[in-house]
Amino acid sequence: SWLTIIGIVIGVGAVVGIISLGDAMEASVQSRLADMDLTSITITSGYSKAQSHMPGQGNNNWGRGGTTTDVQLTDHDIDALQGIKGITYVTGEISGREEVSYTGENATLSIDGVDPQVWQYMNSLEVESGRLLEPADKYVAVIGSGVASGIYKKDIGVNQIITINGKSVRVVGILKEEGGGGDNQIYMPIDASVNLITDAKKDVFDSINVKAQNVDVVDTVVTTIEKKLMISRHISNEDDRDFSVTALKSMAQSVTSMISSMTLFLGAIAAVSLVVGAVGIANTMFTSVLEKTREIGTMKAIGAKNRDILMIFIFNSAMVGLVGGILGVILGGLVSALFPMIGVTMTRGGSGSNMSLSPGLMIFGLTLAVLIGVISGAVPAYRASKMKPVDALRYE
Repeated sequence: SWLTIIGIVIGVGAVVGIISLGDAMEASVQSRLADMDLTSITITSGYSKAQSHMPGQGNNNWGRGGTTTDVQLTDHDIDALQGIKGITYVTGEISGREEVSYTGENATLSIDGVDPQVWQYMNSLEVESGRLLEPADKYVAVIGSGVASGIYKKDIGVNQIITINGKSVRVVGILKEEGGGGDNQIYMPIDASVNLITDAKKDVFDSINVKAQNVDVVDTVVTTIEKKLMISRHISNEDDRDFSVTALKSMAQSVTSMISSMTLFLGAIAAVSLVVGAVGIANTMFTSVLEKTREIGTMKAIGAKNRDILMIFIFNSAMVGLVGGILGVILGGLVSALFPMIGVTMTRGGSGSNMSLSPGLMIFGLTLAVLIGVISGAVPAYRASKMKPVDALRYE
């Protein structure tokens, strides 16, 4: 019986552990999404029917890059989007990697040119010290925590001067650590950054960022933007599109769906061991019926009904499943506790996720084990209940 129980223990432990991991991953993703602005929409030049960009950290630059077209986005495109119902803000951004000097040390860092009038409303960035960009700013910058401490030997503080392509720029703010690429980002007013970023041109943008009024109108706004830009850019055929419109909301839904599918797939693989355990229980119960044939005959001879015999063997198989389920849930809890220790991390900072078994998951594991035991023992129990007392008593 213990060999039979081991199959159930491994199966239940694997299923419970994998579901626990999937729940932790989904909870971590939901936590991150709660910090993101799901009303953000990004327009980039170039178009691919199979977009696979992942959302970035702490800003709206995740839709940029990866295009192979020379088609540009201009202020004419921004004008075309003005007046669309459901849009709160529209702004263009430029970006590039330039040499940044501080205390005699050089490093090539990413620089984003943004509109200081609306930039603070277009993202969820928080300041650790100093302030965000203001409309009157020009050659000033807000830097990520990674730039402030980690790139150079000496930390950069507020009101310190950095040099970008030979031009002095004053740091007015340092952002809180986000744990992603945004920590190594430098943000500047677009009117100043266009003079510092190589090949940047006035009124020409690497991306156009749009903020919808709320999450419910995002899909409608995306459709309207596509129609407006196709008209303004004189595009009549979908195959000729030279721009992409990507909503963070749809990316978030794709990630959540992917995690759910992965958890289901891995759970299905782990469930194979449950099938092995079920076969083991069925085999054990068939053997038990043969070993107890004479006892069955005796019970029937003294008045036991078919239902009584059936319930005895069903209860026996259910108990085997229950014991395996209890040990399996314990094993699943141990596996869940080991995931962070072996490097399975869920948080953006790279630390172990707080994984634990919920009461519902424990009940699910136990119920699954008992159910498998009952189903596996049903046929042997039925055969035992249908034995004739005379034949059973004669069995050697």
